[in-house]
Amino acid sequence: MFVMELTYTAPVEAVEEEMDAHIAWLDGYYAAGIFLASGRKVPRDGGVILAGGVSRAEIEKIAAGDPFAVAGVCSYRITEFLATKTSADLATVRESPVV
Repeated sequence: MFVMELTYTAPVEAVEEEMDAHIAWLDGYYAAGIFLASGRKVPRDGGVILAGGVSRAEIEKIAAGDPFAVAGVCSYRITEFLATKTSADLATVRESPVV
């Protein structure tokens, strides 16, 4: 599983110009079952996406295709972790620890 942390690198006004395209991009990965949760950080200086079911290389490719990244209004920090314990709602993405 991955925590994809976006940090805005441009004024919020420039981010807003890309918002419709970013939301459409998000919707596509929700439909594909890759994105599990997302939202703005507080204070509003970026956002966070929780994703799973793909490799590190694939998640980096997905992040690079975000309209925010393409427009140069954000940077990504991607953290991979093993979701060995989850709520019942996320049981399908639970992972086994590597021994």
